[in-house]
Amino acid sequence: MKSQEVVRKNQGENYNYAQDHCFVKLSSRQTNGELCVVEDTLKPGFHLKRHHHKIMTEVFYMLTGELELVFDDETIILREGDTITVPPHVWHEAKCADGGKMLTIFKNGTFDVFLEQLSTMSEEEFANEEFMTAFSAKFDIYEA
Repeated sequence: MKSQEVVRKNQGENYNYAQDHCFVKLSSRQTNGELCVVEDTLKPGFHLKRHHHKIMTEVFYMLTGELELVFDDETIILREGDTITVPPHVWHEAKCADGGKMLTIFKNGTFDVFLEQLSTMSEEEFANEEFMTAFSAKFDIYEA
């Protein structure tokens, strides 16, 4: 990738899941695993289960809509233009009742590779709880 390469609107690796539609704007492969940027269109009813990371830091920037972030000691509503940083070892859960769009920056994480591999998995793999727990841990995602 050239330093001046532009990733246009609706471009980038494209993953359309039941709850969200992601475009990878900057792959961790381009930054030696140090940084990944994902544009995420959250579909109505989006729910990301309670989890934490041991290494990865997440930065959420809301472009449109509202995102409810549930932490152990508080709940925060992100609205258009709001940003929050979630450091390692902080348990969090995310809900978006009406849908929205956000930009997520992953520091020291390969979330884009996680999305890529999810897109190739079978229904049997998704249904296998032990497999999914190990798979998620491989990408620094630990559920409660």
